[in-house]
Amino acid sequence: MKEEYSCTVLDDSTTWGITEICTLCRVENELIHEMVNEGVLIPEGSSPETWRFNGLAVKRIQVTLRLQNDLRVNLPGAALVLDLLEELDELRALLRQLD
Repeated sequence: MKEEYSCTVLDDSTTWGITEICTLCRVENELIHEMVNEGVLIPEGSSPETWRFNGLAVKRIQVTLRLQNDLRVNLPGAALVLDLLEELDELRALLRQLD
């Protein structure tokens, strides 16, 4: 039996609404709302109907799910971990520029 695979190319210019991001990341709408409330995700738009998410949001959702499943980290903890990881990446990039 032949298996079919599909993929979505993520870049900074592509954005998705809440329904699309739920489908793309295989999560429930309620979880996205919780992630926004806890600061894991910061969507563009002022209300859930107008929220738009980019490729960085997809990465943050995936990392959060791994943190929850593998390490039992709650959403506030995941938000902190994600912010620290991003800061670490920025500092490493700055260090590379100085070398």
